[in-house]
Amino acid sequence: MALDNAVIVAYLLGMVAMGWWGMRRATTKSEYLVAGRRLGGPMYSGTMSAIVLGGASTVGGVGLGYKFGISGAWLVLAIGLGILLLSAAYARRIQRLKVYTVSDMLDIRYGGSSASVSGVVMWGYALMLTVTSLGASSTIFKVLFGFDRWSSILLAGGIVVLYSVLGGMWSISMTDIVQFIVKTVGILFLLLPFALIKAGGFDGMRERLDASFFDFTAIGGDTIVTYLVIYTLGLLIGQDIWQRVFTARSSSVATWGGITSGLYCVIYAFAGALIGMATKALYPDLPSRDDAFATAVENLLPMGVRGLVLAAALAALMSTSSGALIASSTVAANDIWPRLTKRTSDTKEDVHANRIFTLVLGIAAIVLAIVIEGVIAALTVAYNLLVGGLLVAIVGGLVWKRGNRQGALASMITGAVTVVVVMFTAGLEANEVIYYGLGVSLVSYVLVSLLTPPTEKAVLDHWNRRVNGEVKEEVPA
Repeated sequence: MALDNAVIVAYLLGMVAMGWWGMRRATTKSEYLVAGRRLGGPMYSGTMSAIVLGGASTVGGVGLGYKFGISGAWLVLAIGLGILLLSAAYARRIQRLKVYTVSDMLDIRYGGSSASVSGVVMWGYALMLTVTSLGASSTIFKVLFGFDRWSSILLAGGIVVLYSVLGGMWSISMTDIVQFIVKTVGILFLLLPFALIKAGGFDGMRERLDASFFDFTAIGGDTIVTYLVIYTLGLLIGQDIWQRVFTARSSSVATWGGITSGLYCVIYAFAGALIGMATKALYPDLPSRDDAFATAVENLLPMGVRGLVLAAALAALMSTSSGALIASSTVAANDIWPRLTKRTSDTKEDVHANRIFTLVLGIAAIVLAIVIEGVIAALTVAYNLLVGGLLVAIVGGLVWKRGNRQGALASMITGAVTVVVVMFTAGLEANEVIYYGLGVSLVSYVLVSLLTPPTEKAVLDHWNRRVNGEVKEEVPA
């Protein structure tokens, strides 16, 4: 294990070094929050892939493959489809807005302030996404060092918080590129072929597994539809995803770099499911499906290679957790806190404030990750809140001119409240949660918008100038 440990330690030290490097570049609010809006195609595509494919996509994706077979790919497929849809349909307009948060977009589109509602919902989503990714770290450090769950989360979370606080989006972008490379090599080029070979290939797996493991719909039609609704639609509106779109150098980079990232996610989806299937064929009696990834790494890979693959898993969870953490702190510092305190600040104070929020929320995320167990359950809660509360108002603002601020506020409040109520009554992972939330949100948006005066022409004209790229300055905090 010494060589494996050395690989992991070197990787973790590299992440801290990237944070220190990023601190020297992140001297303005734009540099700290959106990397100066200067990322080119390859870097943008790699960082987008890194953030969306986190611990739930890696540890959870393999676990779904272990339980359901090839149909376990649907969760990550839904994520990939969301990135493809976002990039093809909306990324150009989002990049041209020159904003920092989704709430900024809502304020421009509808006029007035909506951050009091949208900011709270988005903040809760981003924080829970951070918690989810940090929670997945326990399976990795358990294999490597024999650490218990809380020690593993404390170590991984401490490193994520450190480099995120130091350099903001510049540190996160640089670490994400390294993590993307490590993840690609470790999962696609090492663990996948090793697992398939040890399981005897597809013929060997067919001999040992039930036929349902090769059925692309075995996970269930209702689950597939729910994944598509929650994750595909959720990827359209998440602050963590939009904040990556804001880093693109141009609208063309945001479009084509995102499409490349979406296609990569599709490949990653099937890789995770196949690894899970191979693990099921070899170790059919694991106590939990979330143990499948760690079991495959521990038993199927040689020394040294095992360390690199575990580093790949760490890369997956750390990239998502750092991206979600900076998204959560951005919303808190720019959408929520200024409106609570009625204070504004200059550029340098903005950077300092965002660092403080990143530190405080990072510590909170570590504590919550220790308390909350279950990778897929925590991710589902986050996306239920996001999609049920904000999808209608955001997408409605992009596609329906008649939608107004009153309708948007009504949809956000009723959708979020409905999601919370149904989760408590039907269960956190119940499929009907998102359908009730979306339905109530949509009805509220349409009815209230039609029953109240339309958005003022001056507001819509300003919105159109921004989405057409005619307004170049950034939206202030």
